Amino acid sequence: MKFIRSYFALYSLISVILLSVLMRVETRADDLRSGVVTSAEFHASEAGAQILRNDGNAIDAAVATALALAVTYPAAGNIGGGGFMVIRLADGRSTTIDYREVAPELGGRNMYLDTNGNLIPDLSTHGIKAAGVPGTVAGLALALKKYGTMKWADVVEPARRLAYEGFLVSKHLASSLKSDKWLTKDPESCRVFQRNGNFYREGEIFKQPELAATLKRIKEIGPDEFYRGETAKQIARFMKSSGGLITEKDLSKYRAIERKPVVGQYRGYTIITMPPPSSGGIVLLQMLQTLESFDMTQIGATSPQHYHLLAEAMRRAFADRSEYFGDPDYVKVPMKGLLDPAYNKSRAQDIQLTRATPSSSIKPGEPQPHESTETTHFSVVDAHGNAVSNTYTLNFLHGSGVTVPGAGFLLNDEMDDFAAKPGAANGFGLIQGEKNAIAPHKRPLSSMTPTIVLKNNKPILVVGSPGGPTIINSVLQVILNIVDHKMSVMEAVNATRMHHQWMPDEIAMERRGTQTSTVDSLKSLGHTVRLQGTIGDVQAIGVDPITGAVTGVSDPRSADGRAVSVPAKR
Repeated sequence: MKFIRSYFALYSLISVILLSVLMRVETRADDLRSGVVTSAEFHASEAGAQILRNDGNAIDAAVATALALAVTYPAAGNIGGGGFMVIRLADGRSTTIDYREVAPELGGRNMYLDTNGNLIPDLSTHGIKAAGVPGTVAGLALALKKYGTMKWADVVEPARRLAYEGFLVSKHLASSLKSDKWLTKDPESCRVFQRNGNFYREGEIFKQPELAATLKRIKEIGPDEFYRGETAKQIARFMKSSGGLITEKDLSKYRAIERKPVVGQYRGYTIITMPPPSSGGIVLLQMLQTLESFDMTQIGATSPQHYHLLAEAMRRAFADRSEYFGDPDYVKVPMKGLLDPAYNKSRAQDIQLTRATPSSSIKPGEPQPHESTETTHFSVVDAHGNAVSNTYTLNFLHGSGVTVPGAGFLLNDEMDDFAAKPGAANGFGLIQGEKNAIAPHKRPLSSMTPTIVLKNNKPILVVGSPGGPTIINSVLQVILNIVDHKMSVMEAVNATRMHHQWMPDEIAMERRGTQTSTVDSLKSLGHTVRLQGTIGDVQAIGVDPITGAVTGVSDPRSADGRAVSVPAKR
C-alpha cells in the first residue's frame, strides 16, 4: 500500500510538470473543421474539449468549460458569480447572454457609507455584504437551452466529476489558495480551500465533496435548483444567519437576459461585442473609431508614438465611461451617440501628437442622445464554425472570500462594481457616476469585453481577458496587433501591453518588454508612466482567413492556462 501511494504521488508530480510545460504552448489545428478550447486552467479546457469530441457544439463546450472552471479555478471560475457570453453561430446569427449579478432587494444606494457619507473600508469588496445575486448557472442554462445541442446533465458532469474525484493541484493554485488572507478570515473558506492551515501543496489531489454534491443536485434536478431548490435555501439561510442581504426571493426572481450584441467596424473588420451593462464593448469600439484617424501601421507597434496614441484614445473613452454607463434596464445609455463615428472622430481631432493631454482637462464628451481583477475568460470554436467568447467573474481574487456552508462555492463581491459612492473610485480605481448607483435588482457596470472579430463575414478572432478595467485595453491591443500590425495570434497575445483609464492620470506598462528609451520618450511628451507586472490574461482563438487553420492561444502570462484542439472526425 505504501508503495502504491508513493507511486501515485510520483505519477502526480510528473503529470503536473508535464502539464506545466504543455500549457504554455499554442495549440494549432490544421483546418477549419477542427475545434479549439482555450482557458486559464488546463483541466477546464480539457473538459470543454471532451464535449467537442462527443459531438457537442461550441455552446455545449463553453458551458462545460465554465462549470469546470468553477471547480479548478476558484480564484475566478464560479457558480457564485456572473458574466457575459458572446455567441456567433455558423449560420451567421450573433447574440449575447447577460448573466451579470444583480443587487439584492435589500440593497440600497448608501449601503456602504457611514453616517458621515464616507465609504466603509472593505465592506463592498469582502465579506457577506459584498455579494450580489449570482447569475452564472442561469446564464449558462439559457445559452445551452437556446443554442446548445446536448443535455444539461451531460455538460455538468465533467465539473461534478472533477469536484468529486479531485484533480492535481498546480504550483499556481497552491500559492493562490495559501496567500489569500480573506479566505483565512472566513471559517468555511479556510476549511474548504486552506484545510484550516494545512495548505494544499503542488501535486496533491484537491477534492471538493460539498461542491460535488451541489453540482450533482444541479445536474439531476436542473439549473432551477440553484435558484429555487436546496442550494437556494442554503444561500438564504447563511445570509440570514450572518447578516447578509440575499434572500430566497432574490434568487427566485433572478433572470439571465439575451441581448442584441454591439457591432462595429474597424478598417474593414467587423467587431461583435458586449452591450451594457458591460461598458467593454462600447468603450472598445470608441477607441477603435478614434484610432482609425491615425495610420497605426506606419507608426509601428512598439514606438513611443503608438503608446502615446493608445493612451490618448483610452483616456477619452474612459472619461465617457465614467459618465454615461449603467444597467440599460434602469438608465438610458446613449449607445448610438457614443458609437457615432463623427463623435469619435471629433475626439481624435483634439489629440496632439507631440504632447499628452492631462486627464484633468478631459471631461466626458457630449454624444448626441439616442434611445438606448479577478476575472477569467475562455474562447471556443467548434468544427462547424460556431464561436463563443465568454468572460465571467467573482470580481476580486476569490470574490468576497466567503464560501456558502455545505455548498462548497465562493460568493462574488460584485457589489463593488456599482458606484458605492458616485464620483469616488472603486476597488479598481475607476470613477463611476450616478447611472451606476446601487438599486435593488440592478446590474452593476462591468468592463468585461468578450469579443468576436469577423473578416468577410467569417470569424477570424475570438478573444477576451480578465483584469478589471484593463480587460478592454487588453482586447483592444490584441485586435490592433492583428489588424494593423499583421501579427499572428500568438504574437498578438504575447506582445507587451499598456493601460490608461483616464483617472488616475498615468500609463501603466508591463515591465517585461518595455524599453527604458520608450518610457523616457513618453515622459518627455508629458505622460506619467508606471511599470508593473503583467496586464491581462488573454485567451484567444484565431482562424486564418485564407487557409482556415485554427490556432488557440492561452496567454503565457497565465500560470495554468492551456489551449486544447479537437481534430475533426473524418
